[in-house]
Amino acid sequence: MNEALPLVIANIKANKTWEEIEKWLDQVADSAANFSGTVIFCPSYPFLPSAAKKIKTGGLKIKLGAQDISRFEQGAYTGEVAASQLGAICQYAIIGHSERRQNFKETDQDLQSKVKNAKNANIEPIFCVQDENTKIPNGVKIVAYEPVFAIGTGNPDTPENAKSMSGKLKSLSEYVVIYGGSVTSANVKSFLEKDVLDGVLVGGASLDASEFIKILESATY
Repeated sequence: MNEALPLVIANIKANKTWEEIEKWLDQVADSAANFSGTVIFCPSYPFLPSAAKKIKTGGLKIKLGAQDISRFEQGAYTGEVAASQLGAICQYAIIGHSERRQNFKETDQDLQSKVKNAKNANIEPIFCVQDENTKIPNGVKIVAYEPVFAIGTGNPDTPENAKSMSGKLKSLSEYVVIYGGSVTSANVKSFLEKDVLDGVLVGGASLDASEFIKILESATY
């Protein structure tokens, strides 16, 4: 993982049409160009090819990530999207998000398969954990600490606890550790500390381009 830190990841989740995403990219482009770290944009599957084309043709300083990938490779798996189908489009994939674990009952074995498939397709996993006891598959470099109580609730963890958790995770391996859970422009700076927390995973606040721009402006060490 050679990207400049901090990482600021926009997880759009199951939101927005292509027209809205295109507008979002246009609005964020200048701020992303001036950002000292790395912006990673994660839209829904249908919009990944169009977003990749717009980023490339426009020379945008934005990396592209998928919100998930299949635990299966190509084959008779109706409705699934294989990592090898995304390798030419995405640089990253979010794996193990708490919403996937809860709503789709993803198991440790499922997530291990997803990480393996992502690495084989040269996609860098952004692996979400709830605490230091969450099983992390081999090959993971980026770990997103996302306490379940903070996801979509507007109640973030404390910066002190997030930084403590980062220290515990970094003691397990040389991970890049980021925080996710009700991140906003008002609190993002409090979560970032060089060599402690290396970025943020932004959910609801990333839907509003102006708010995301403010997050980028505040996301400094």
